[in-house]
Amino acid sequence: MNAPARRLPVTAAALLAAALLTACAPDRPVSPALARGIDAVFADLDRPGSPGASVSVIRDGHIIYSRGYGHAQIEHGVPVTPATVFHVASVSKQFTAMAVTMLAADGALGLDDPVQQHLDFVPDFDHPTTVRQLIHHTSGIRDQWQLLGISGWRLDDVITTGQILGLMARQRELNFVPGSEYLYSNMGYTLMAQVVEAASGMSFVDFTASRIFRPLGMDRTHFHDDHRHMVPNRAYSYAPVSAGDDAGDAAAQPGAPRFTKSVLSYANAGATSLFTTADDLARWLDNFRHETVGGPEVMATMKQRGILNSGDTIPYAHGLSTGEYRGLRTIGHGGADAGFRTQVYWFPEVETGVVVLTNVANGNPAGRARDVADVVLAGSFPEEQGDEGGAPAPATDAAPPETPGPAVLAGYAGTYYSPELDALYHVAAGEGGLVAHHIRHGAIALEPRAADEFATDRWWMREIRFERGAGGVVTGLRVGGGRVRNLLFVRLRAPLPGDGAFPSAATPGGSS
Repeated sequence: MNAPARRLPVTAAALLAAALLTACAPDRPVSPALARGIDAVFADLDRPGSPGASVSVIRDGHIIYSRGYGHAQIEHGVPVTPATVFHVASVSKQFTAMAVTMLAADGALGLDDPVQQHLDFVPDFDHPTTVRQLIHHTSGIRDQWQLLGISGWRLDDVITTGQILGLMARQRELNFVPGSEYLYSNMGYTLMAQVVEAASGMSFVDFTASRIFRPLGMDRTHFHDDHRHMVPNRAYSYAPVSAGDDAGDAAAQPGAPRFTKSVLSYANAGATSLFTTADDLARWLDNFRHETVGGPEVMATMKQRGILNSGDTIPYAHGLSTGEYRGLRTIGHGGADAGFRTQVYWFPEVETGVVVLTNVANGNPAGRARDVADVVLAGSFPEEQGDEGGAPAPATDAAPPETPGPAVLAGYAGTYYSPELDALYHVAAGEGGLVAHHIRHGAIALEPRAADEFATDRWWMREIRFERGAGGVVTGLRVGGGRVRNLLFVRLRAPLPGDGAFPSAATPGGSS
């Protein structure tokens, strides 16, 4: 009875070791010195009890280095390998843009089509919004994550595509006139996935699998639009625990860094939710070299940067950020959801791609990817140019804002409702100032900044501006900051049943 139980872990370990050897074998191995240089970039993660990272480097069409570090699942002692599947957050966007660009080349849609031509639930705003403007984040459409936050959602809730689209259908205003500005909007890319479905007659998951992933041999890649979908070899998501926090890994050695789970349960795709491996993403980056999928026309369009109504060109192309590192041009994107942090870079002039995927919130994949490039491309960088940073900005002395008196604060108190979000906030005034109360977020302190203007410490509601009507009476408030601007909450004229049950501003009560 006991002998098979003792042999089973040995057999499993042998199978895992064989899988690791197979997965780690690069097309063209690098020198030991080069390998040591890359490994040094990840040395802090390559230890027991730590989340980890996966790196893949492709050059001239060959994967020259591929390795995992640390743990994909700390609780179960599962190591990161080149076969580990990561959620890569906004790195997903280039594939959504690729799908739309391929359909445009097929003649199934036009990049300058109004979005409403394909999605009838998108409201008719005062100014038309095009598919191309969604691609370049110049549409003016508000960001989905911030709208959800203002509404009362937590980002570790299960969030479905249908719920996001329901928010979109209720919107009445844009952040700005389409084409006049660049402002990152995840909602735009969720809409683009729906455009793919409408124009192709296929699900977004099936279209990207059949037209992009399978032709490129990305066999471990899919868009993950169902949080219940089980994925073999997936990495879990972690965040470091700060000193004094009781959460985290109780089994960690004294003095060692501790971590806690950072839950991610998204059930939506387009802006995010690509599940993939570092090696699969390296194969995708190499498509910028050989252009097998999409062909030269599509791949040239993918690299076209957005142009504003003013004629100014922005750095953002089709789900891709263009830039430069040490004199070499770069095409790439980063991503951050929960504890996942990801970065991909393609260096077209030297036909080299670097992929770094991590499953910890302080993983710094962009910095690590640049460090890997320093090792791999040593001797390939042009001579460094002079400092272009310019003179530092002069320091300014800002006088602290004057705290409004009790009578002014009392004029803000009331219940405010957003028709676009179907959300309520109750604003109370007291000796401690103004506090906004929400059923899920709890009490949120409002700090004065200027007349009728306040700030909060919440990422999804950084700025609040009260509006006044006839006689100077407060009639509503606008929420802004970040990727949402001027979202209207109207002040209700009559109290709701149960109003007054919230604590005063002097005793703010709980928080999220």
